[in-house]
Amino acid sequence: MSKATEFFAQRKEAVFWILAVLWMGFIFFMSAHTGSDLDQGTGLFAAIKASLEDFVARTVGLQTDVVSTLAHFAEYLVLGILLANALRLRTSADKAFLIAVLAGSLYGVTDEIHQIFVPGRLCDPADWLTDTLGCTLGALCLSALKRPQAKK
Repeated sequence: MSKATEFFAQRKEAVFWILAVLWMGFIFFMSAHTGSDLDQGTGLFAAIKASLEDFVARTVGLQTDVVSTLAHFAEYLVLGILLANALRLRTSADKAFLIAVLAGSLYGVTDEIHQIFVPGRLCDPADWLTDTLGCTLGALCLSALKRPQAKK
């Protein structure tokens, strides 16, 4: 491998890891807020949350809180994609998938512990399971997209 090729490969890997760490920071930020924090705001997150709650209220009913579950799932789906993408540059697709799922699930545990210290939030094992499932699907999707295609 030439020096230039190696330099760009290292740079690409660094960018992938930076994106994963930034996304983990976003998850941490969202975990430091409650749904009622977002209800009182006027920003993008408040608008998205209000739209989702309105949609759920019209289609499922007012008594369900699928918005939180969907948010956890989506956050960790993206995290699974980002982790698997960064890991695949140094290891096989299968190992990248497994490590991404384990790392994402472990981060979900720390996220739930973090929420113990946030007023209005709680540590919920069901949220951790949702996080792990989202991360698993994200890593699986990336593995499927990046797997070499068989030639016909």
